[in-house]
Amino acid sequence: MSTAAATVRPREVLADLLPASRLKDAALVLGGAALTGLAAQIAVPVPGSPVPVTGQTFAALLVGTALGASRGLASLVLYALAGLAGVPWFAGGSSGVSVSFGYILGMLLASTVVGALARRGADRSVPRMAGTMLLGEAIIYAVGVPYLAYAADLSASAALAAGLTPFLIGDALKAALAMGLMPTAWKLIGKD
Repeated sequence: MSTAAATVRPREVLADLLPASRLKDAALVLGGAALTGLAAQIAVPVPGSPVPVTGQTFAALLVGTALGASRGLASLVLYALAGLAGVPWFAGGSSGVSVSFGYILGMLLASTVVGALARRGADRSVPRMAGTMLLGEAIIYAVGVPYLAYAADLSASAALAAGLTPFLIGDALKAALAMGLMPTAWKLIGKD
């Protein structure tokens, strides 16, 4: 009887279904950054908060899930660096460092984590996708809210009130959209 460990092949993410090439990977990374930048233009001011509701968190989590950890991280790093360099594609056409930059830093980490979970099949069913999106959102807040408190000189409770509480319902809706979108995509291509 052999005691050799069985080789476990990692699961695919959606981007892996395309033919492999460096050009494809570069295009996916650029596309992920552009999608995040476009989604950030959907920005709705929140009364009492310096942080608007945007589509960029949804895009960042979707990019990580669809592209996987490494390409998702690369997309968000490109997004962040370009925005810091002056490309006006942060929330509402802004660029550079602001009080909400911590959320972008959180998106880097969250995109990587949800991408790694997707590689393990977390994007194949609604319940697993729900957990994946909730974890991704929690990571974004875990970095963004303390950064907001520091950058805007807010107390912890004021930072939670301005940078977390007003966004919970919107983020639940974004998570619900992702919970339906990703498992449906896998079903449509017949690889769920």
